[in-house]
Amino acid sequence: MAVRKQGKSSDNVHIGIGGWNFAPWRDNFYPAGLPQARELEYASRHLTAIEINSTYHGTQKRTSFANWRDATPDDFVFAVKASRFATNRRILAEGADSIHRFIDSGIAELRHKLGPVVWQFAPTKQFVPDDFEAFLNLLPDSVEGVPLRHVLEVRHASFMCDEYLKLARKFKAATVFTDSPKFPSFADLTADFVYARLMNAQEKLATGYAPKDLDQWAGRVASWAEGKAPDDLPAVEDKPGVKLKPKAVYLFFINGAKERAPSAAGALLERLGWTPTEDVPVKVAVSRPAAVEAPAEAPAKKAPAGKAPQNKASVEKAPTGKAPAKRPAAKKAATKKAATKKVATKKAASKAAAPTPPARKAPARKAAAKKTASRAAA
Repeated sequence: MAVRKQGKSSDNVHIGIGGWNFAPWRDNFYPAGLPQARELEYASRHLTAIEINSTYHGTQKRTSFANWRDATPDDFVFAVKASRFATNRRILAEGADSIHRFIDSGIAELRHKLGPVVWQFAPTKQFVPDDFEAFLNLLPDSVEGVPLRHVLEVRHASFMCDEYLKLARKFKAATVFTDSPKFPSFADLTADFVYARLMNAQEKLATGYAPKDLDQWAGRVASWAEGKAPDDLPAVEDKPGVKLKPKAVYLFFINGAKERAPSAAGALLERLGWTPTEDVPVKVAVSRPAAVEAPAEAPAKKAPAGKAPQNKASVEKAPTGKAPAKRPAAKKAATKKAATKKVATKKAASKAAAPTPPARKAPARKAAAKKTASRAAA
């Protein structure tokens, strides 16, 4: 298990990626030979948070949340993306059943490792104040004794207004900041924590983002964590609309060149003073030549007395201590004899069925006739 190096902001800064099962990360972020079943174990010891995205597409098992909790370090955090069935609807106020179905699906099994719950809205979803407030009223404050914190990822420009900010602050819900040019980006603070999803990683860069860009993000994260507002990010308000104080920060590298996300997260964590000091032990696959001798089979166990063998293989391999019966050989000889007899019978039948050639009387009759004719002519 990895030992964590505590940086000055490590207690309230959580940096990570979206999900952990992604084929391009194998033999890249994950060491060669690492079983897929151990990928979460490895990722959680090289990052400090993961955003679970599979929950957006479908309900996960309660036991899965418990297993994820048990596979990760004690101070690790999971953000959870809420079900799309609760947010992808024309009238948000009608989503109560979908909301409760998701909340009660087992996310409480993450216990103290449960981070913010992300509610993502479609880019076409516009801000309708009354309907949106009715939706926020449906979000519970806790589940099974576990406190809940909510994050709103709004993707339509109509949300960039004072009325939305006021509403989000009323319900203490954070607003996602994204660096994607496809969606509105505004860094106005609406809760006692910050949530950022970065989507501009580039494939040509080993760390997804250029070093200077990562330096800038490290500075912004540190500012948020210390209770300051970065002055180089877009915002709706000219001045912060809430009192500034130290905040927990959650930042995930989500999209763009996703194969670079783990490297980007690791590089940012390093800039913030956090690095793992020990790798998870990995069982590397042993290289073998193309032609490999099959391992010898273990000798079959002798069947207990009075008990019939379980299968044909056990009959063939299990030694009995007696001379083998000769029935198979006798049967083979009898079969061969019967086949020989059959062939002989067939030949006899063929001979009997052949037509008998006629007697050679024709030449004698012809000679007698000739002799008579000669006497008559004389």
